[in-house]
This record gives sequence, structure tokens and C-alpha cells, in this order.
Amino acid sequence: MFVMSGCSSLFDKHVEYEYVEPDHYPVLKAIGYAPLSDQPGSSPSQKMLMAVKVSKLEAYRELTEQVYGQSISSSTTIKGAIAQNDGLKSQVNGVIRGAKVVKSYAAGDTYVTELELDMKRVHDLYITQVKPRKIKRVTYY
Repeated sequence: MFVMSGCSSLFDKHVEYEYVEPDHYPVLKAIGYAPLSDQPGSSPSQKMLMAVKVSKLEAYRELTEQVYGQSISSSTTIKGAIAQNDGLKSQVNGVIRGAKVVKSYAAGDTYVTELELDMKRVHDLYITQVKPRKIKRVTYY
């Protein structure tokens, strides 16, 4: 047994790899909203700028939820068959690359930002960094 496993290291091999590409790339969409009048700022333009930022961040959060999901934790304290404390916490964590702003506009007292994430673009960004591959063929000499 030892002799046979020792001989296998004498053979040279050539491994060919091929890159794996999915069949379908979805396009994810997200919308973020922010109330204009509730934003901090001394002038209407400052409030507008803050609403633009907030609505964009809200849209990014929605995209992150679609890509990575949400972490939910809850707790309830019961004393004497009566709920004393009830809590729910939600958390989203992830990195979004390749999203683009489709529209950004005011609608009444609300500022709206629409984002789009083309998963083909995400895949292309991923390929340039990671270069995933699978074994296509192994040739032994």
C-alpha cells in the first residue's frame, strides 16, 4: 500500500480550469424614502440635502436586505401570565457593490431615491477580484 501511494507522486499532471458563470442574472430594485420637513437644517436646501442622503441610505439598506437578509432577535418577559417586556431588534449587515441610482426626486414632502443592482455587474466585479474556477480536466503524464 505504501509503495503504491509513493508511486503516484512520480506522475506529473496538468490541470485545466474553466470559469463558472450562472445562467441568469436578476436585477434587484430598491426604493428609499425620507421626509423633507423632519430633516435637521436651518434652511430648506439643507433639509433637502439631508433628505437626499437619508433616502439613498434607506434604498441601500433595502438592497442589502434583499441580498443578505435580516437578522431578527426578539425577547419577551412574562411575569404572572402578563407580558412585562416585549422587544424586537432587526439588523442588516453587508457590502453592496455595483448599485446605481435610477431616479432621485421629491414627491410632496418626501424625497425618493430608486436604486438598481444588476447581478451581472456584481458577478463581473466579483470575477475580477476572486477569479473562481472549477477543474475542467486533469491529464496525468
